[in-house]
Amino acid sequence: MKIYQVEELVGISKKNIRFYEDQGLLNPSRNPQNDYREYSLKDVKTLEKIKLLRKLSVPIEEIRLLQKGSMTFSSCMTQQIERIEKEEQNIQVIKELCVRLRDEQGDMNSLDAQVYLSQMEKMEMEGTKFVDIQKEDINRKKKGGAVIGAVSFCFLMLMALGGLVYAVVTKSAPIFPMLIPIVIIFGLVIGTVFMLIQRIKEINNGEEYEARKY
Repeated sequence: MKIYQVEELVGISKKNIRFYEDQGLLNPSRNPQNDYREYSLKDVKTLEKIKLLRKLSVPIEEIRLLQKGSMTFSSCMTQQIERIEKEEQNIQVIKELCVRLRDEQGDMNSLDAQVYLSQMEKMEMEGTKFVDIQKEDINRKKKGGAVIGAVSFCFLMLMALGGLVYAVVTKSAPIFPMLIPIVIIFGLVIGTVFMLIQRIKEINNGEEYEARKY
């Protein structure tokens, strides 16, 4: 089957399917006549397992070890449980700090941030993890670039579309020859909006960024 069929069956974007192939987690066969990828039901099952494990935040490297048989499924789940327990402890520590801030500080103007930042640095050295500002900034920058690019392209296309429509309305150009470019431009605008939505979803999912951790 083709990649778009796999995308519909499993609910994983084509970009992420390619990502898992690049990571060596999926190896579809190739059509000898055109060298196109041919996905089997086994590949679909593999992707379903990958999707499940990734939704549970299992690292890419551990999925690779599972596939190779270098790690048992039981030990993988045990390690994930231990990570989740550490995250729960981490959240509790952050919650307690938020409670202290609420109770100790009257307002933003009186807040001595350096005192708490020093405490947070000590907590980080002890293993506490706070919000990944770098990830938030990277995602915000990616979204901003995608939106600006899409809006700029759509604006230019709509200006061109307006010119064609004006030519048709004023009868300075024949109607039927103008219909083809009008339809094409309209399709490009719709396609760009759709691609923008998909790109923002991909950024929110963070698969590219998350891969750097593993």
